[in-house]
Amino acid sequence: MPTSKTPSAIDLQTQFRAAMRRLAASVAIVVANGDDGPVGMAATSITSLTVDPPAILVCVNRATHLHALLVPSAPLSINLLSRSQQAVSAAFGGGVPGKERFQVGNWVDGENGLPVLEGAQGNLQCVIDTMLAYGTHSIAIARVLDATISGPVDPLIYQDGCYL
Repeated sequence: MPTSKTPSAIDLQTQFRAAMRRLAASVAIVVANGDDGPVGMAATSITSLTVDPPAILVCVNRATHLHALLVPSAPLSINLLSRSQQAVSAAFGGGVPGKERFQVGNWVDGENGLPVLEGAQGNLQCVIDTMLAYGTHSIAIARVLDATISGPVDPLIYQDGCYL
């Protein structure tokens, strides 16, 4: 298997990226504590891990500002967006800088000291148990300490660069 970016490796990466854009995923906002307050980003690489204990996986690119804040025992807020929250997703997807992102949507203080988004499909307040490095990303395994849901099931779904 090629270890450098040979033409076949580049072709595979291009094809893999194109294939994965076809995978529809719900959008969440992941929030952690930064030196100057909360830091958040939009993410689609989130999935449940176990119900006993309640745990979730969050995959984060190591190049993001959020990544440096993801360490074992750090609190984490995960907010599962509803279809009506496209503006929140766009803001946290890079459309709005830093702290200004939290001016989009109605954010309130959660029990773990991090903001949670009102009206989200669900809010998970967590603590990071483990970080695993793989390629350009890390996988955070977070234990869920509190989970709330609101409204009917109507998630914000992202596929091939568009909201569905």
